[in-house]
Amino acid sequence: MSPNPSAELLDDLLTAADQSTAAREEVRVWSMSGVERVTFPDGTTAIFKYAKKPFDTEDQALRLARTLGVPVPRVHASAVRDGWLGMLMADLGPSARQADDLDGAVAAVVLHGTHRAPSLPVLDEERLRTLPSRSLEHLERLRKADRWQDADDVEDALDRIAKAAEARSAGATREPFGWVHSEFHPTSLHIGERGWRLLDFARAFTGPGLLDLASWHGTIDPPHPVRLRVLLEQYVTAGGTPDALAPRGGLAAENWALGWHRMWAVEWFMEQAVRWINDPATDPAYIKTVRRHLTDVLHLLEI
Repeated sequence: MSPNPSAELLDDLLTAADQSTAAREEVRVWSMSGVERVTFPDGTTAIFKYAKKPFDTEDQALRLARTLGVPVPRVHASAVRDGWLGMLMADLGPSARQADDLDGAVAAVVLHGTHRAPSLPVLDEERLRTLPSRSLEHLERLRKADRWQDADDVEDALDRIAKAAEARSAGATREPFGWVHSEFHPTSLHIGERGWRLLDFARAFTGPGLLDLASWHGTIDPPHPVRLRVLLEQYVTAGGTPDALAPRGGLAAENWALGWHRMWAVEWFMEQAVRWINDPATDPAYIKTVRRHLTDVLHLLEI
């Protein structure tokens, strides 16, 4: 696999867009994806985004979301090369301001009210309760590779969560259940002069909409159930289903959402460690993050 075929991808996209050349300017780049602004000879611009697996189907999600009425950037052209996706998208320009909680609530209501998409992966009750056991499988593979050897506490926590998962996952398919953005943060909501657009649909799936609301305030700071409760109430006021406030799994909605969102993040981090990143040098940082999230999961899900 090419380490990063962005130049070749851009050539493919320029051909598809009937352009001969473009000047590239980095906006945000990391090991698995990148965003650039490209300027064409006539002075017009577009956003060039490229990403490797598992982020290589975002063009499909964006086109589908747009078809279903979700405000997203228009995809002008897309191409796949050597396991990497490239997209040319509409340049939304600078943000008028940063998105606030009310903006997030309104955007979530629109997204969660969209018709379900059969093409998206599904995270239902059965799949949700497998997250701790799948994490244990990742841990086993890491240990077979002589990694994560001093992580017995991680194994113990995952065992405890796995035993409680059936009871605590109850209510996963209660409304709002449907489109989940999964990277739902203020930075994924562009507020422009002509309204708002949702960005970053690379990991969209069908599942509990509460996971989006739980992700809005990020995972760097400690989880804040009271703050999420306020956001859930704003969501309902903005037109979201009142069921968003209903208890599930024997827990308050905000604790359920924050706990399962952290568990979802743990499984993702561990899959990254063993599959997508697969770099032992990153293990200390990943283990630290997983430990922190698992502590939160045990507390929030009352295990």
